[in-house]
Amino acid sequence: MADIEAALRSLDLETKVRLLSGQDFWTLPAIPEIGLRSLVMSDGPVGIRGIGWRPHDPSVALPCPTALAATWDPDLARTAGRLLGQEARRKGVHVLLAPTVNLHRSPLGGRHFECYSEDPLLTGEIGAAYVTGVQEQGVGTTVKHFVANDSETDRFTVDVRVGERALRELYLAPFERIVRAGVWAAMSAYNGVNGATMTEHGELQDGVLKREWGFDGPIVSDWTAARSTEETANGGLDVVMPAFGAPWGDALVEAVRSGTVPEELIDDKVRRVLRLAERVGAFGGEPAPLKFTMDGAAVAREVATRSFVLARNAGGVLPLDAGALRSVAVSGVLATDARVQGGGSALVHPPYVISPLDGLTAALPDATVTYAIGADPRRRIPAAAAPQWSGITATLRAADGRELYRTALPEATVRWMGEPPAGVDPYELATIELSARCTPTAGGTHELAIAGFGEFTLAAGGRTLFDGSIYREDEASAVFLSAEERRFPVELAAGEPVDVLLTQRVGLPGFVAFTLGHAPPTAGPDELLDEAARSAAAADVAVVVVGTTEEVESEGFDRTTLALPGHQDALVTRVAAANPRTVVVVNAGSPVLMPWADQVAAILLTWFPGQEAGAALADVLLGVAEPGGRLPTTWPRRDEDALPVTPLDGALPYDEGVFLGYRGKDSDPLFPFGHGLGYTTWAYEELSIEDMCAVVELRNTGKRHGREVVQLYVGPSTEDPERPARWLAGFAVAEAAPGDPATVRIPLPQRTFETWHASAWQVVPGDYVVSAAHSAADIRLTTTLLIRE
Repeated sequence: MADIEAALRSLDLETKVRLLSGQDFWTLPAIPEIGLRSLVMSDGPVGIRGIGWRPHDPSVALPCPTALAATWDPDLARTAGRLLGQEARRKGVHVLLAPTVNLHRSPLGGRHFECYSEDPLLTGEIGAAYVTGVQEQGVGTTVKHFVANDSETDRFTVDVRVGERALRELYLAPFERIVRAGVWAAMSAYNGVNGATMTEHGELQDGVLKREWGFDGPIVSDWTAARSTEETANGGLDVVMPAFGAPWGDALVEAVRSGTVPEELIDDKVRRVLRLAERVGAFGGEPAPLKFTMDGAAVAREVATRSFVLARNAGGVLPLDAGALRSVAVSGVLATDARVQGGGSALVHPPYVISPLDGLTAALPDATVTYAIGADPRRRIPAAAAPQWSGITATLRAADGRELYRTALPEATVRWMGEPPAGVDPYELATIELSARCTPTAGGTHELAIAGFGEFTLAAGGRTLFDGSIYREDEASAVFLSAEERRFPVELAAGEPVDVLLTQRVGLPGFVAFTLGHAPPTAGPDELLDEAARSAAAADVAVVVVGTTEEVESEGFDRTTLALPGHQDALVTRVAAANPRTVVVVNAGSPVLMPWADQVAAILLTWFPGQEAGAALADVLLGVAEPGGRLPTTWPRRDEDALPVTPLDGALPYDEGVFLGYRGKDSDPLFPFGHGLGYTTWAYEELSIEDMCAVVELRNTGKRHGREVVQLYVGPSTEDPERPARWLAGFAVAEAAPGDPATVRIPLPQRTFETWHASAWQVVPGDYVVSAAHSAADIRLTTTLLIRE
């Protein structure tokens, strides 16, 4: 064990302060004289991106956090965490900037997919298990974004106005649970809460997080969130990231010398950083050996299948009988271009992606699987890729034209935030070239596109199509969140290759993201719908894949509607009219509207399902695996049912208080919280309370082995206008073979019966209804419990 106090005594003020700010985009400085190596951080709630662009070192891409929560299985979340800890160690990362445990306050929130649930208990349990799994591998986690960072509009400046009771019972609760589980770091959010920006919020950061809960790790700013010196230093912040624009350094040294920031406060911050470094093996020793070795593909596939929620299954159309299928008609552009992760800064590059079409085709070798586009909701042209494109290469050059680095790419996208490839001096880098050859399968008017931020030249067949600037009046990081696009029509002949070169003149070497897009000639919307309907009419079953796009659902902006983009609703309606055995697969990270819900045979919600998307989908549709997911958030019927996310005069009031989601007073959802169907049936036979533990006995009454998520809700026996009718008190997974019984035990801790009142947790005595349920709207058994003061 390193002697933190001895190390601290040996450091002068300037060195201590230097340790508290990033030395670049992702790392803290080393101090060799005390045995401290540089701490490396990385984005990635679903994978580990690392600190720069490493095209030959892809990252395992798990399903999105909402999908992980949809499993309602902390053990599986712990397994996912162990895998990500393994990935972090492989990539030389000490600290993972995850999990995000903000709540699903509104499905309009752009970063909804990166959070777990609308319920604080479910969020806390899944998040705590994830944290435990990662940290078992000797890698730190950073619970974020503390606190009430539940939407994206004006996220740098918005002041969230939330009552103390709702703040405690809902928004702080998952953070408290994860701190109690031993998380090693926390991240302070961009937004303000009740008049104070979070990086300066001493009441919450120092008072609640550190003193009341006993958190002993560092609080790191969200990137560029710290905008003051004394106020952030005195307000509980410990580390400012990244290097550029950091308000500490010399200014903080001067503040200490002038007496506006106590030096003992600096010492406390350094202790926290050294404690984190010690835990991850970067101070006073070497990292501990990995405790668990995981198969990334297997974990990704298991999480995906267990997360899929079967929302509707009229007539038991699912699972499909692979042996009896002769033909399957697949439609929807997301069937071939699946969204496997959400948009924004946390994107990773997986080694491969199995599309729904590829997954079904591979799983049905004896059936004819046809494909029709049907509807294309993408606002931007997709990246150029095989089969029409070959030789896709990125070349990095110096100003004199010297080649600094060259690599083949699977698609025409270059993207990094941090360091360029190893061996490339970022200050020597002048241009990045994307070169490729297009051999069109169809002649006519094609479109090439540039999506990015900066200075570009695009040439095709030796002819310059564009030479100029593409900028936005926005922060530089917007390139990662919502890039601008320029399109250029070109006439190409079928089978005749043309060489294309896109060159970017590098302006910000730490922010690089651009794409060469390609769209071949395509029929109009009506013709595409007609083709899909004809194909569906001739098939045994129709599978329609619909969902959101990166332009609709991403970090950096909120949604304006829950409606599916483009002509996807029309596609579902047309296909369902042509084939009564229509299965709709919804590839979206958060709720979407479904005006056609009663017209289709089955609806399967697959979230952003990670790299094994198509394989997991085939497993579930064909009954190899049961759809194990239950909704971790309420799916509304109408746009107006979603809480607002747009601030008024800089403030966003949480007027709903504690009546969030399924706790709301007038809830009429399309699908309720906790909903999800399996491939078997369950009878709930008995509920009893033993030593403040609910005991639920149930039986598998179907014909297949299955799993059931038993949900326990508690509420006052008489209506209380100050409290929801019921709230989730716990859950457990039951598993049994056909005809067999199962028993689960769910503890009822004291917090279940407490509210935050007069600055303290207080038990509310009285009679409570305890319910064992399949969902918040499907109560199976009830009993009463008297709680005394």
